[in-house]
Amino acid sequence: MQKMISPKELAEFLGMPLQTIYEWNYAGTGPKYRRFGKHVRYAAEDIAAWLESRRVDRGDRTGAA
Repeated sequence: MQKMISPKELAEFLGMPLQTIYEWNYAGTGPKYRRFGKHVRYAAEDIAAWLESRRVDRGDRTGAA
């Protein structure tokens, strides 16, 4: 079984403000998460999938020569 991380740990990992993580959760734009009562936790596989979905390759830019 894998360790689940908290929003605070995710914010530290990404170098983002904790408030940004909460805003992503509210908007549905952040990584998938699981709720245990009032506690939110993220699985490493969901974070990895979300990060990959945000990957931008230089050749993917619209209008690139």
